[in-house]
Amino acid sequence: MTKSELVAAIAEKAGIRKKDAEAALNAFIAVVTEALKKGEKVEIRGFGTFLMKERAQRVARNPKTGEKVTVPPKLVPAFKPGKDLKEATEQELKKKRKK
Repeated sequence: MTKSELVAAIAEKAGIRKKDAEAALNAFIAVVTEALKKGEKVEIRGFGTFLMKERAQRVARNPKTGEKVTVPPKLVPAFKPGKDLKEATEQELKKKRKK
């Protein structure tokens, strides 16, 4: 699903104009981004948590030369799904597997 498809789905579900849905989605993205930049986590009960995780240092290979390269540790944004989201998606997956 692309951002424009998401905006259209939100507008339809909420019964609002696409322009308003896009503004709300952009505001949500901006708020989450700012919180993550500050090192805060954003928890939406039942849906999930946006947070920053530290990726450990590792040894990788340069695909061009095959040379070993040390990749330093870094912080990356992550999403941890909540209980309700996990259950809802698992149920849907089970339905599809039965078919």
